[in-house]
Amino acid sequence: MWSVRESEHVRDDWPTSPPPPWPATVRATLWWHRAAPAASAFGPGGRTIPVTLAMMVDYLDSPVGPYREILASPVLRAPSRLVGALPAMAVPFIAVDSAPSVHGGREHWSLPKVLADFEGDVTGTGAAAGDGWRVETTAHPFGPRLPIVGALGFAQPLPDGSLGNARAWLRGRFRVARVRVGATGPTLGDWMLPGVHPGIVIESGVMRTGPARVARR
Repeated sequence: MWSVRESEHVRDDWPTSPPPPWPATVRATLWWHRAAPAASAFGPGGRTIPVTLAMMVDYLDSPVGPYREILASPVLRAPSRLVGALPAMAVPFIAVDSAPSVHGGREHWSLPKVLADFEGDVTGTGAAAGDGWRVETTAHPFGPRLPIVGALGFAQPLPDGSLGNARAWLRGRFRVARVRVGATGPTLGDWMLPGVHPGIVIESGVMRTGPARVARR
C-alpha cells in the first residue's frame, strides 16, 4: 500500500469495520502551506499542485465509535479526467487511535492508517505520536464563526496503477485560524514544515465519507 515510512506497519489482524458510507460528527483543525522542495518525492507523481494540506480530526461518533486522526497530503493532485474537476488529496500519512478505523481506512479507501497516541485537543493544543514520529499543533482561531459546506476528494494510488477516488462531504461551522506546527519523523521533517500556517478550525461539523471508486488510466 502506498505510504511514507510513518505509515508502514507489520500488523495484519485488525478488527473488521462496516463498509462505507461512514457518517460522523467531527471537530477538526486543518492547515496548509506551500510544499517544501522535498515534498514531491513523497507525493503521488503525475500532475500535482505544490501545496501541503494536513489536518487533525476528532470523530465524536462514527460507525466504529469515537476516535482521533491525523492525516496529510504532501502535495495535491491536479484536476484531471481521473481525479475530477477539483484538486484532490493523496494521503501517504494517516494515523488514528482506533484499530477498527485502521481496518476501515486500509480496506475501504486504500488509506495507509496506523495506530498512534493522541494528546490534548485537536482544535486547541494537541499532539499525535507513533513509532518514531510526532506532530504537535496549536490552533489560534479568530474572527466570526462561519458556515462551511463542501467536500474533500481523495485519490489514492492503487497497486495496478489505477486510482481509488473518494469524497468526504462536510457541513458545519468554522473559524479562520493560525496553526503552529512542529513535526519530526523519518520523512515528516522533510515535507511537513514547522512554523505558523494558515488554517481553519471546524468547531462543529457533520461528515459523510462515501465509497472509493476505481478510476483506470
